[in-house]
Amino acid sequence: QVQLVESGGRLLRAGDSLRLSCLGSGRTLSTLTPYGMGWFRQAPGKAREFVAAINRGDMTYYADSVKGRFTIYNAKNGPNAVYLQMNTLKPEDTAVYYCAYSASYFTSNQDRYDYWGQGTQVTVSS
Repeated sequence: QVQLVESGGRLLRAGDSLRLSCLGSGRTLSTLTPYGMGWFRQAPGKAREFVAAINRGDMTYYADSVKGRFTIYNAKNGPNAVYLQMNTLKPEDTAVYYCAYSASYFTSNQDRYDYWGQGTQVTVSS
């Protein structure tokens, strides 16, 4: 079993930066190979959408809407964690952000993810 806990969400202004954290507990993520970690988000009244993904080899993949502004990266020599650095935030980035773990895939397809966190709210005012 894998538990994921997101943190870092808060109210910000357009142009601000923020880092979200996703800490994994239970089975050590790094012992589960291959794997992918993803960040997704869900804005009010909208379907959940892919934001970014990373695999154990630090390959990354981004949605076009965040490419160049967001960076996903694995923790190094530390806790089982994945981070999402968000720069130049826009009001349209307002959403609940979820991290997810896939035991077998490096993908933007949320159906391929096995475990999900509870989400953290990011609100960007104009």
